Amino acid sequence: MKSLQELAAIRDRMKQTVNTREAAHDTTRVVVGMATCGIAAGARPVLNAFTDEIARRELTGVLVTQTGCIGLCQYEPIVEVTTPGTDKVTYVKMTPEKVSRVVAEHLIGGKPVMEYTIGAATR
Repeated sequence: MKSLQELAAIRDRMKQTVNTREAAHDTTRVVVGMATCGIAAGARPVLNAFTDEIARRELTGVLVTQTGCIGLCQYEPIVEVTTPGTDKVTYVKMTPEKVSRVVAEHLIGGKPVMEYTIGAATR
């Protein structure tokens, strides 16, 4: 950190994240697998990319969080998106570069990016 202003900006961003975690039950949830295998495969930059992209687009009603082992190590980094009233979508082999498309098409547009999902990976 280079200044108190930068520290204040980080604090404000984190306050918003904490407030988002306390969101209602009708929230879309983006869950990034952050077990050892996920972290080794690059889950932390994916988590950061989702957080940054959602903040940049000023989306509301979307909670980005992390979990431990999802159980599919060979497909890490894994991201699960759960939207109330729809089936959970599991994205595999995620990268920060794929995040903006998932946010635009799935979180905003409501249409999962099927080529990034577990179904596409196992074909």
